[in-house]
Amino acid sequence: MNLFKKEESNCHLNIENLALRKDTVKAVKEKKFHIYSVKTIDEGIEILTGVKAGKIQKDGTYQKGSVNYLVNQKLLDLTMKMKQFGEKKKEKNPIKKGKG
Repeated sequence: MNLFKKEESNCHLNIENLALRKDTVKAVKEKKFHIYSVKTIDEGIEILTGVKAGKIQKDGTYQKGSVNYLVNQKLLDLTMKMKQFGEKKKEKNPIKKGKG
């Protein structure tokens, strides 16, 4: 039994090997549950969030407002906070170079 219509679902080669519990198959048939076949994590992100994942641009950034842009901004923010934390710690406890 095929729960996916190829023209509607962008099916991939291994979709026929998907092993589902009977209650899951029943839920899909009753439209209580959906199964999406994706080729990339970005496709999954777009389905789950409803927001474009965002492709990397020539300058190494992502399209503003995309999930990848927001993730990149958060990582940059955390990087700066860690750097500042490390600098403050050095100021409080300067490393003294000893002999030897």
